Amino acid sequence: MFMLFCSRLALAGAAWLLVPSISVAEEQEFAGNYRLISATRKLLDTGQTEDTFGTKPKGLAMYGKDGHFNILITYDGRPKAESIEKMTDQQRADLHRTMTAYGGTFTFDGSKVVHHIDLAWNEVWAGTTNIRDVQRDGDRIIYTSRPAPFASDGKMSVVTLVWEKFK
Repeated sequence: MFMLFCSRLALAGAAWLLVPSISVAEEQEFAGNYRLISATRKLLDTGQTEDTFGTKPKGLAMYGKDGHFNILITYDGRPKAESIEKMTDQQRADLHRTMTAYGGTFTFDGSKVVHHIDLAWNEVWAGTTNIRDVQRDGDRIIYTSRPAPFASDGKMSVVTLVWEKFK
């Protein structure tokens, strides 16, 4: 009887140990560098869908096997000053308004990525957590945000980003 109890206890312990390793395996497979393919948002008050960062935004998402990440997205059609020396304060502000950048640590469980944001272009985000539901399609991942005020205009939105892993 004691041997049966010990066997069941060992089996239960082994099964419990598999749960974290599945999550670690998912994170290891998820890790890598991705380029932004598309970005749209749905405005919740009207149901309208629009380009999030213009028609041809650029973006890079970097997820390390050590659990750290960085994301940088720039809108299309960004202004370009004649030179750094001649850049005006208005041009600097316009550049700031036409980008998104943040980084920190992440966890990925196969269906969602949780970003623990340590630093951001927008200090309001620093120290927060954001969750993106994730669908995988080959080398592509599709993020869908939870409903939230959009950073540039405060309108409640759901943002969808399509990223493709660099090979």
